Amino acid sequence: MKNYLLTALFCISASLLAQQKTVITIYPDKGTQVIPKEIYGQFAEHLGTCIYGGIWVGEDSPIPNTSGYRTDVLNALRELKVPVIRWPGGCFADEYHWMDGIGPREKRPTMVNTNWGGTIEDNSFGTHEFLNFCELVGAEPYISGNVGSGTVEEMAKWVEYMTSDGDSPMANLRRENGRDKPWKVKYFGVGNESWGCGGNMRPEFYADLYRQYQTYCRNYGNNRLYKVASGASDYDYNWTDVLMKNAARHMHGLSLHYYTVKGWSGSKGAATQFTEDDFYWTMGKALEIEDVIKKHIDIMDKYDPQKRVGLLLDEWGTWWDEEPGTIGGHLYQQNALRDAFVASLTFDVFHKYTDRLTMANIAQMVNVLQAMILTNDKGGMVLTPTYHVFNMYKVHQDATYLPMDIQTDKKNVRDNRVVPLLSSTASKDKSGVIHISLSNVDARNSQEVMIELPDVNQRTIKGSILTSANLTDHNTFENPKKVEIAPFNGVSKTKNGLVVKLPAKSIVTLSFQ
Repeated sequence: MKNYLLTALFCISASLLAQQKTVITIYPDKGTQVIPKEIYGQFAEHLGTCIYGGIWVGEDSPIPNTSGYRTDVLNALRELKVPVIRWPGGCFADEYHWMDGIGPREKRPTMVNTNWGGTIEDNSFGTHEFLNFCELVGAEPYISGNVGSGTVEEMAKWVEYMTSDGDSPMANLRRENGRDKPWKVKYFGVGNESWGCGGNMRPEFYADLYRQYQTYCRNYGNNRLYKVASGASDYDYNWTDVLMKNAARHMHGLSLHYYTVKGWSGSKGAATQFTEDDFYWTMGKALEIEDVIKKHIDIMDKYDPQKRVGLLLDEWGTWWDEEPGTIGGHLYQQNALRDAFVASLTFDVFHKYTDRLTMANIAQMVNVLQAMILTNDKGGMVLTPTYHVFNMYKVHQDATYLPMDIQTDKKNVRDNRVVPLLSSTASKDKSGVIHISLSNVDARNSQEVMIELPDVNQRTIKGSILTSANLTDHNTFENPKKVEIAPFNGVSKTKNGLVVKLPAKSIVTLSFQ
């Protein structure tokens, strides 16, 4: 009898738990932190067809272009309001010698891209091409300097070439190459992954090297550099501790890299062939970025309680196996609805920590890893599900983050991770419009979400949704609109807020004017 009662009570409690509605309480008057637009930054490396064929086709290409840049890609990036683009790497940055990429293109030397497939790099896309591209997109450039195989003099001259307006050797060389006025370059990275492909250094050694190299990265005229030290890979907290202890006063920012990846040996799994269990594992791995960010921030707070030094998560995203039939080492992967959820959940985390987190750059912009855009040499272009998340979330750029409480069910997944079945973030922009983004992570079930928000009944609602029949769905050149944004009308007003009916595996953004 006792066992029967316990079983009955367990069944009743489980039933009540299953029926529990998700409740979000938003505090619109408690928001103080601004979500910097740079959180939505991009990353473009000389890797595969990210640059050549993805961004740059040259003025003589039959593919429609604007001064050599693909016009369709330019327009797609402008639509996203891309705030900042990191270049030329990545691992490529520490074997890139910038003077090989200036002057007449036909006279530029070639090199072997030893990091990425042994491809021959012709240097036709160099400093002028990149910085002019940033101007066309409307984005800030973020330059990664060569510490691994470059010299202090080489880095110092690059800064002078780009930013000096004086009668100096490098500024005059820039003028000879067709650019009279200097570019505005704010963000400058002193090396990349110096613990690995950037030189396999110990943190103590790199801290001293950083101090040396950054000394000669001068401010010319009105240009003010924001110097970024090469930071840790995900769980390497000692690297952050050593860098902050020994070099914090010489830096403006410290980088961090985190990939949603199964591991660095063996198969990483296919981008479009996976199980529901794989999907939930991916959500757990993506969300673990929050714990990583918090631990690095705690270390930075120990040495910099005023939060002067920014944390830049300048490489993040999914990393799957390369698509069959593509060139090895070019990291071309497809992009499914699952990747869109990695993006939305990651942004929901980023928004919480912008008192320290000042920039993030997804890897990468075109044709590489978790790309916004896929292109081919026939002139085709595909906007990925991840692109659509960036488009839906751009309303949060430079808006004030609104704190919230979320009551939602959770799911235990592989590797002892726990995944909330609803993720959300909210902000208020400069015109007073409140934006709420919601992700129903439940692969099978819809959710009814109660949002407690004062005075919402006085506002008009506009909504958009990203979903598809299957988590593996993705866009192709043959079917480029299988996963795309659609209007969303599943919202009703109540006395104390809103009720939102979210379909399974859906991402929604609501705006209240």
